[in-house]
Amino acid sequence: MKQIKAIIAAGLMLVSLSTQAQPQKSRVQSNNSRTNTTQQRRQQTAGNTSTTSRADLMFPTAVNMPEDVTWRRDIYRQLDLMKDENAALYYPQKPMGDQQDLFAVMFRLFSTGKLPVYEPNQSGIEDFRPENRMHFQTFVDKWSIPYEKNGNQYKIEDIDVPSDEVKGFYVKESSYYDQNTATYHTRVTALCPILYRSDDYFSTDERLWPLFWVKMEDIEPFLSQHMLMTSNINQAATMSMADYFATNRYKGKIFMTTNMQGKALAQLYPSDSLLVKEQKRIEKEMTDFEEHIWKAPVDSAALALKDSLEAAEQAAKGSKKAKKAASSSSARSARRTEKAEKPKKEKSSSSSSGSAAPRVSVRRQRH
Repeated sequence: MKQIKAIIAAGLMLVSLSTQAQPQKSRVQSNNSRTNTTQQRRQQTAGNTSTTSRADLMFPTAVNMPEDVTWRRDIYRQLDLMKDENAALYYPQKPMGDQQDLFAVMFRLFSTGKLPVYEPNQSGIEDFRPENRMHFQTFVDKWSIPYEKNGNQYKIEDIDVPSDEVKGFYVKESSYYDQNTATYHTRVTALCPILYRSDDYFSTDERLWPLFWVKMEDIEPFLSQHMLMTSNINQAATMSMADYFATNRYKGKIFMTTNMQGKALAQLYPSDSLLVKEQKRIEKEMTDFEEHIWKAPVDSAALALKDSLEAAEQAAKGSKKAKKAASSSSARSARRTEKAEKPKKEKSSSSSSGSAAPRVSVRRQRH
């Protein structure tokens, strides 16, 4: 009987131990399964993760322009890299170590598939539809750039990158008022390198060829990793390419604004004098809007009418003051004349009477 009880107690102990150990085993298995699943997901997403997302992680401060702004104006500028204000984007013409010019950075990103670029339309303006995306081999074949191809990879020597011929850029900038933050911004939204090349070998006249357009939001994370020199005197003065555009350090002439006709300023104003006049007018218009943005809404016609009315009122007030001053001065002069005449008459009469009396008395005394 005692043996039976001992066997039953041992069996119960084994059952309890097995039930206690079973959950621990299941937790280990579940943890292992979750770990394996996580590793599988990471392996699956590792192949799909592009360098653009990694660049975004290294440049987290890039902020896109809101789509629900209350006011916005798009302007196209042409940058001349031969001018000192824009020369930082042209230096160096050939890569020197880690230093590259802006076009070389764009070209290398394009060749490795990290940067999507798009064909310009017939007017040379951007068209970011998917069907307009450009292939790298089409680009190098079109512009006769030597390359070696190994599978899907392209090898181009630094000397064959035509950075020295890219002497300009088209820049699309958007000035907008963000009502959510009550702030005014001018932000570059797209870039286009311009190739300066003659039609034939013997010609000295260079034509301007827009190469391709890129979205600023696509290239901005990469530009934050490339530094450029901003001074000809102090070579230690550097800043990132992203900051260069974010702070609007460039300088260029307006050649087009977004309009419903889709025409450039040169088409609307064929003469140079009219074109320059219109460019200055647009610049002033943008400056005036930024200055008056914190005041009441600006109506140019109302302001002109107000200025003309104020000028007329001031002229009327001035004429009234002049008339009043003239009348008062004439009255003062009349009073002065009267005062001046009265003493003279009195003195003359008194002097004549006084002189006559002694002569008469003297004559009477002699007789």
